[in-house]
Amino acid sequence: MINRLLKEAYKLIIPEKIRIEIIYLTNKIRSLFLRGNKFYCNYCQKGFRKFLPKGNIKRKNAMCPNCMSLERTRLLLEYLKNETEIFSKELKVLHFAPERCLFKLLKKEKLEYIDGDINPLLARNVIDITNIKHLNNYFDIIICSHVLGHIPDEKRAVNELKRVLSPGGELIIMSLINFGLEKTYENSNIKTAGERLNHYGEPDLERLYGRDIISRLQESGLNVEQIDYREKVDKNLIVKLNLGDGCREMIYKCT
Repeated sequence: MINRLLKEAYKLIIPEKIRIEIIYLTNKIRSLFLRGNKFYCNYCQKGFRKFLPKGNIKRKNAMCPNCMSLERTRLLLEYLKNETEIFSKELKVLHFAPERCLFKLLKKEKLEYIDGDINPLLARNVIDITNIKHLNNYFDIIICSHVLGHIPDEKRAVNELKRVLSPGGELIIMSLINFGLEKTYENSNIKTAGERLNHYGEPDLERLYGRDIISRLQESGLNVEQIDYREKVDKNLIVKLNLGDGCREMIYKCT
């Protein structure tokens, strides 16, 4: 009870932007005491004896203590480096809810790089994924990782993503998936953060995707390829980077 009250008071007193920076600074300090060679982060290119736990149900060795990359972001970087031209051509890139570690890399490239989020503290541009203020067929690559499951109007969001994607372009979607579910689980009676956590696994999800995520994306006219990119990564590197179990790391390549 006391801990909860202290957390609520902390949120009231300290602005969100400062709280975010405190988290990053605290982790960087912790990382100094975790240096080693058991794990490696492909973003900050540092080695650690362990990664930090992460998640409501704590996943061991999930988060880089220095740059806060996760299993899914480290896998995504391997995919982007090896399977796209994002680091070799001057492309137009749209990146939703930009992970800080990936943002730092992409903003340095010779890209027309637009990062966006509905929360102005989390990106340089305020962009509503259901109402994207850009021309049709504009972007060569769109990165939408762990965003779609949080959007109430999923179909409208997917239609907008398709609208602004160029012919021959690539939309990369990732999300939490329960592969034990044939159909996506969503219930309009689930409204509170606690209920969402119990039913979906995260307090701000609108649904828990099942194996039908492909057909749901295809309903908007997208071609969809499910890619488990861990199958293309060296087994030793999978362990070194800790690339997860596939529930958060599956890539859906949409064209």
